[in-house]
Amino acid sequence: MKDKKGNEKFLFEKKNYMIMIVGLAIIALGFILMAGGGSDDPNVFNEEIYNFRRIRLAPTLVILGLGVQIYAILAKSKK
Repeated sequence: MKDKKGNEKFLFEKKNYMIMIVGLAIIALGFILMAGGGSDDPNVFNEEIYNFRRIRLAPTLVILGLGVQIYAILAKSKK
């Protein structure tokens, strides 16, 4: 996108990109916390897969991160 003087202009400002990076980090943390919990032996069921971290905390972080991303996109500049 170009401004009136012909200079290239970014779609978002630095503040928006920083908020997006924070949102991506929160989403990544949620997916990392969701990983694991499997059993080495396929004949043995591991109850660890149903703990608080994988069922409540990780999905909440992913949804929170998506909310941060939406905020970063919709945040207006001070100009």
